[in-house]
Amino acid sequence: MKKIIFSLLLLTIMIACSSTNKKTASNKLLIEKYVQAVENKDTATMDSLMDANYWGFGPSVGDSVNKTDAIGNWKNNIENLYENIKYSKSKNISVNVPEGINKGDWVSTWAELKITYKKDKKEVVVWANTIYQIENNKIIKSFTFYNEADVLEQLGFVFINPNDL
Repeated sequence: MKKIIFSLLLLTIMIACSSTNKKTASNKLLIEKYVQAVENKDTATMDSLMDANYWGFGPSVGDSVNKTDAIGNWKNNIENLYENIKYSKSKNISVNVPEGINKGDWVSTWAELKITYKKDKKEVVVWANTIYQIENNKIIKSFTFYNEADVLEQLGFVFINPNDL
């Protein structure tokens, strides 16, 4: 009897781990498709991977957009600002937060981005981290972090302390 109970327990654990691994792989694949859509400037695919109730936050405090505004911003940036966006040195990590306000499945993407601008063909390289929450195989929330001042300096902006004026 003990062997049967142990075997059932072991089988249950193996099934649970297999299910978790499949979900982790599925979530990473979803984000890989999203990143590819960003690189291809494919807003239709980006739209299809985002939940209707999507909210994006960052990089600055107070920066937040819903799905409609996020897709609109991307369309505007693709048309007027970005010539090219390339993710390199990218790494995705999938985790499950079991409890609390941020309970759920998440994928964190660390990447070095190389962005070429349309008008002057200037290029910047920036490290960025975006954390995506996944639910029902859709992105429902994202937080993006990168050093905006670094990007602006690479574009030629100069920061002056107002006390030095």
